[in-house]
Amino acid sequence: MKVLIVDDEKHVRHAIRMLVHWEACGVTEVIEAESGDQAIEVITALSPPVVLTDMRMPGKDGVALMEWIQVHSPATRVVVVSGYDDFDLVRQAIRRGGMDYILKPVDPVEINEALSKATKAWRTAEQDRRRQTMQAIEVNRMRPHYADKLLTELVSGTTNTALSITPLREELGLPAVIQMCNAAVMSIAQLDADMLDKYKTRRPLLSFSLINICNEFLMASQTGIAFRHLERMDEIILLYWGEPSRWPLLLQDIHAGIRTALRCHMHIGIGSFGAFPVAAATAYHEARQALWKRDVLQATDWLHPSSVVRQSVRLPRLPEMEEELRLSALSCNASRVAATVGRWIAAVAELPSVTAEQLAGWNQELDWMLARWLNDRPGDTEGEELADGAGSIPALPIDNRGLLSLPLWRKQIENRMLAAGQALTPSHSPNNPTIHNIARYLEAHYDEDISLQDMASRFYLSREYISRKFKQEYGVNLSDYLCRIRMDKAKLLLLNNKLRLHHIAGMVGYQDEKYFGKVFKKLEGVTPGEFRKHHAANPQP
Repeated sequence: MKVLIVDDEKHVRHAIRMLVHWEACGVTEVIEAESGDQAIEVITALSPPVVLTDMRMPGKDGVALMEWIQVHSPATRVVVVSGYDDFDLVRQAIRRGGMDYILKPVDPVEINEALSKATKAWRTAEQDRRRQTMQAIEVNRMRPHYADKLLTELVSGTTNTALSITPLREELGLPAVIQMCNAAVMSIAQLDADMLDKYKTRRPLLSFSLINICNEFLMASQTGIAFRHLERMDEIILLYWGEPSRWPLLLQDIHAGIRTALRCHMHIGIGSFGAFPVAAATAYHEARQALWKRDVLQATDWLHPSSVVRQSVRLPRLPEMEEELRLSALSCNASRVAATVGRWIAAVAELPSVTAEQLAGWNQELDWMLARWLNDRPGDTEGEELADGAGSIPALPIDNRGLLSLPLWRKQIENRMLAAGQALTPSHSPNNPTIHNIARYLEAHYDEDISLQDMASRFYLSREYISRKFKQEYGVNLSDYLCRIRMDKAKLLLLNNKLRLHHIAGMVGYQDEKYFGKVFKKLEGVTPGEFRKHHAANPQP
């Protein structure tokens, strides 16, 4: 803690320095100033919590200094040390926040008691300020979630009366009168696999970016708000209460903004206008239906109104091919799997239309089918499952225009069939080719950011299955295995004195040099620097 002594007489400042038990009050630095003007400069630069000041000084006197402190540094505690026993000065000191008025010559007991009281008062106030700051931070952190909660309830139909939306008006500052409203929906789940892979560990950031772009346009015109549906985390909803004729133009601007900022093609479902607030839920339901019932085979517009009616067609069903698919998977033969999957893809290609909803449904059928094969496997009660997108938004087989890519879908299904065949291999088999493939992948890509979820997505197996089987096969879990590979590579690189430690950390997959050093010491017993010095002093032949 810093304390500032302000007095135009040097011997007084020196006496105060000698008389006060600074350490007992937790004071670590004592600063001096000869005038009120100089004191203001010090307070502005260093913010000392406590000031001991004289009253009569040339230039700005003690009264003027205390007036300045009240306005510009109100947290500072002030103790007056004066040679004038003047009631008017005492009254002015108290009025301007002075905690004590001590007369010269300074009494050691009085000055120490006054300083102790001032430092304690500052610490107590500082704790209150910090507590209030943390509360404000927490409130600000929770406010967006609270707003999303209120808006989610609105579009879900649980709060749609004038009285029930009062908290929403207070929180978001909605217009006093809203006659009509509409809603639009976009879904991260309908982005292409490359975009989802780019944000695979930062999905909240992707949602946040999309919401911000939408709100730049909606809030600029004060005609709506974008938010995340808390029960369907992949969905972003745009609630609009402006002029109906402006709505398509605004959506066009939003779509262009997303294309420019994120370079992705975002399809948007749109509902119909109705009376606010009752129509918000209806408009949301219509918009969501329009988005998921859009035709992923046709290069239509990116905006999908709810008025479009799709012709119903007889769809092929995966369960009708289940036995054929299962036998091809059990063969573990890539050609046979490709031929079987090819017949399914050919049947889909003959359809006049396919909706995003149907595509997601087929993927769900495939998940259930593969899980059932494994759960029904004789002699295995562990319930091993193939990866089904748990913990992340599954990528639909669509391209960057949002249209179905049959080649991509065919490849996805083939990979899952082959992974299923390997997973269905009897558990007593001494070799597990998939786990060995994962180990080889780690050895080849140790310098990349790799997680268990990444391996589950890449090899079409669940995280639990990989974790369990990897431990059985290698005696350590996947992360420890990867860590050992990285440390072995790091030890080789450390033998080159020209490579700096932060370069080596990056070369073996660590962006943080300190974390790399911590992991290295935990496994090797010495820091990377100590390892390098030891081997420089004792080179191996």
